[in-house]
Amino acid sequence: MRFAIKGVATALLVALSLTSASALAWEQDKTYKITILHTNDHHGHFWRNEYGEYGLAAQKTLVDSVRKEVAEEGGSVLLLSGGDINTGVPESDLQDAEPDFRGMNLIGYDAMAVGNHEFDNPLSVLRQQEKWAKFPFLSANIYQKSTGERLFKPWAIFQPQGLKIAVIGLTTDDTAKIGNPEFFTDIEFRKPADEAKLVIQDLQANEKPDVIIATTHMGHYDNGNHGSNAPGDVEMARSLPAGALTMIVGGHSQNPVCMASENKKDADYVPGTPCAPDKQNGTWIVQAHEWGKYVGRADFEFRNGEMKLVRYQLIPINLKKKITYDNGESERVLYTPQISENQRMLSLLTPFQRKGQSQLKVKVGSVNGHLEGDRSKVRFVQTNLARVILGAQMARTSADFAVMSGGGIRDSIEAGDITYKDVLKVQPFGNTVAYVDMSGKEVTDYLTEVAKKTPDSGAYPQFANVSFVATANGLQDLKIKGEPVDPAKTYRMATLSFNATGGDGYPAIDKKPGYVNTGFVDAEVLKQYIEQSSPLDVNTYEPKGEVSWQ
Repeated sequence: MRFAIKGVATALLVALSLTSASALAWEQDKTYKITILHTNDHHGHFWRNEYGEYGLAAQKTLVDSVRKEVAEEGGSVLLLSGGDINTGVPESDLQDAEPDFRGMNLIGYDAMAVGNHEFDNPLSVLRQQEKWAKFPFLSANIYQKSTGERLFKPWAIFQPQGLKIAVIGLTTDDTAKIGNPEFFTDIEFRKPADEAKLVIQDLQANEKPDVIIATTHMGHYDNGNHGSNAPGDVEMARSLPAGALTMIVGGHSQNPVCMASENKKDADYVPGTPCAPDKQNGTWIVQAHEWGKYVGRADFEFRNGEMKLVRYQLIPINLKKKITYDNGESERVLYTPQISENQRMLSLLTPFQRKGQSQLKVKVGSVNGHLEGDRSKVRFVQTNLARVILGAQMARTSADFAVMSGGGIRDSIEAGDITYKDVLKVQPFGNTVAYVDMSGKEVTDYLTEVAKKTPDSGAYPQFANVSFVATANGLQDLKIKGEPVDPAKTYRMATLSFNATGGDGYPAIDKKPGYVNTGFVDAEVLKQYIEQSSPLDVNTYEPKGEVSWQ
């Protein structure tokens, strides 16, 4: 079976300055075929979703097919991950991503970059995950403060057909900012581009590889415009000597890196259509969206010390589009031919899936009364459940106040024990918690706009630590935490990524300098808060008319 998509044929050469220093293990005038497969930002999606999309069982079928095809042509395959295996799916989270790593072993991953979400748990969990994995976790820029030593291998060497290929790992230095500070007391994230230069020099002097590739978790930002994020792959490629890296296999920004024009991604990339990777300063940059939705495939030819990319494609893993007919009925239709699920993988993962689902029934806390999340309430009035949710967001981000649209609350919680399933019914969308630091004037302007969202809509705002009276002339008596807003003071607001990016018509704040997307899933944040705060007292969270409209 072939999953060929007419991709972008390119004949541009990547010159490798280190060829003259190498041991020349390759044969003169011989063409070596090297295929790099890649994924990133898996986030616990070891199992297919409710529509039968993605999942490691179908991914294995595809990878096995590509390996067979490449081997028949005398070539070799390397399979790399751009990191973030952890966090996002409860069945995986409850088992510390063990099914994901064991599934990746069966597929045959060769190496992965350490992502920021690999630090969502204590380091002891990450070390256990390294033991489960049969492939190296790579990061050259993460150090232990107390010893000055790297916490992970900076690179791995592979020698397909006698070629010497070095793979460097790098992790965004934003990790310390967006992760849990209590896990970083003895960990330092140095600037990836600076470490890349040092590692490349070290490799050229001592290992003398024929090819150097980086697998990174840093993000791809068009034309290097990274905003409040740490610099990503584009900026790093531009900072290195031209062609020092043949390729960067990226992650973190969770986009299909398919370029519509120079320095501009195709924002509406359609699965199964041609994909042109980015190229910066002689380095190809790729990224395969998220969750195993695609496997990226880069077919290279190496000849006389030069690497040529002859084909690139993003292969969808059973992705479907929703089609709605004139009669109002709809169905989901595959973009590309169905990829069957590997039975050996299903046998491995099914027990994990069943165990994870059974754990959703486990108690995470309790409450002494009804927490209101019904649609007929959260879109019309302030509710106690909204205060619990926003309290969780503030606790996670050390925010002064919090705001979200009521439509993001999808169910109530009844008095008694609270299960993980209850939490997921309340917040099923998998949005992430974000925060932004704003001046008092900016806060006033923002809340004035948000307060215009009317009842009987999903945009109706729920507030915590905010009080005001909304009039036709704006907000009167606006206070944060009971104190009048000081225009010159800096305040931190917690919210959801959905609202931060303009969801429900809220003012977009994700480009502000003080904006941070923590990457933590809303339901996980709520679950942790309930665990730590139980038993919950409904009276503590009962709104007392702090906000009103005239």
